[in-house]
Amino acid sequence: MAIPRILVVDDDPDMRQMMTQFLRQHGTIALPASSETEVRSQIDSGRVDLVLLDVMLGDENGLEICKRLRREQSIPIIMVSALSADHQRMEGYAVGADDYIAKPFNPELLLARVKAVLSRTRRSSSLVHRRNTNSFEFNGWSFDAKSGEVLSPTKVQVALSRRETALLQVLLANPHIPLTREEIAENLNVTGESQRADEAAGRAIDVLVGRLRNKIEANPKNPQILRTERGVGYVFAVDVAVLET
Repeated sequence: MAIPRILVVDDDPDMRQMMTQFLRQHGTIALPASSETEVRSQIDSGRVDLVLLDVMLGDENGLEICKRLRREQSIPIIMVSALSADHQRMEGYAVGADDYIAKPFNPELLLARVKAVLSRTRRSSSLVHRRNTNSFEFNGWSFDAKSGEVLSPTKVQVALSRRETALLQVLLANPHIPLTREEIAENLNVTGESQRADEAAGRAIDVLVGRLRNKIEANPKNPQILRTERGVGYVFAVDVAVLET
């Protein structure tokens, strides 16, 4: 298996050095960068398996860089930021980030999150959640990721909460792939470090799945679209058509 090549993008030289050294000590090739120009130079010059991208890069905006990269690349991106409010995290996910880590962080936690994203990427190239501006069609339904508009087969608009929309995006990116509650929770940032917190996150996913089923299933008690996969979690059990916009 190839050694992971991770691009560490931060304009703070001390933080950049700390992250690259730590990642190198734990079996990766960590490449430093401090601007979008350097990011693109690294990507053009060789394989990059994952990008750790700071939100605030001096005069540059990491969210905008992430958005532009996501239009062109399928490389997993983890946002790293001192901005940790829920709406700021959601902004990161909305522009295509696969995960979001708040500063200050435990380096071991950073490593764990990096390994988790790389593991999902290797298991299936489609498993890593991509939020983009495509439109999707499934089982007569349509979803516009740019506007968040959901239309039923009868063309009735169905209102989804922000969390329900995020869950739907995860599922649309991974049709026919059984996802564990932990994988879904990581994408939605419903995670915890203790067993009790993990159990609470799992219950939160079950509740969220129930709410989404109530809105997209003809019979939520006998779901045909979002099914339970025994011993695993959930699976989006219908074909998904991606319409480029």
